Amino acid sequence: MTGMSAVVQAREEVSEDARRALRRVLGTFGTGVTVVTTRHPDGMLVGVTANSFTSVSLDPPIVAWSLQTRSPSLEAFRRSGGFAINVLSIEQQALSAQFSRPAADKFHGVAWRPGLNGLPLLEDCVATLECTVVQAHEVGDHVMLFGRVERHSCHDAQDPLIYCRGRYAQAVSLSTF
Repeated sequence: MTGMSAVVQAREEVSEDARRALRRVLGTFGTGVTVVTTRHPDGMLVGVTANSFTSVSLDPPIVAWSLQTRSPSLEAFRRSGGFAINVLSIEQQALSAQFSRPAADKFHGVAWRPGLNGLPLLEDCVATLECTVVQAHEVGDHVMLFGRVERHSCHDAQDPLIYCRGRYAQAVSLSTF
């Protein structure tokens, strides 16, 4: 097998120690913190904290993020046809915590406005991307959702919230060579 054509057919059992070790290694890669939101076809608002967000393509504009297959929110994201990526600012650390825990109404007390197709857009974020789902692939214990960016906005005056090594952080500009 070579390169990208290699596919693991059987799921191996991984020890808890091996999972923790891998999580520690992956945690050294600092990421931005997002809340991904959607509207279930029944109208219910759904949102989850995710740092598994990435740009895939500029032409066409495609982004991706992943959600655990056992997440109670997965069905809403599969059925909605779209999602919004809300990039959190350093002032929104509490929102990251709020959307990361199970709750009957994660939007309680949260300022938001409707975006394309009623997607909930959180107020005061560093950036928002409103997307139409173009593909979803189950990979391991997650589903990768790919979305075409239909509309986006950015607020450069705000600093993004960063997550690295199990802690929230703030980006610091370094001098360039």
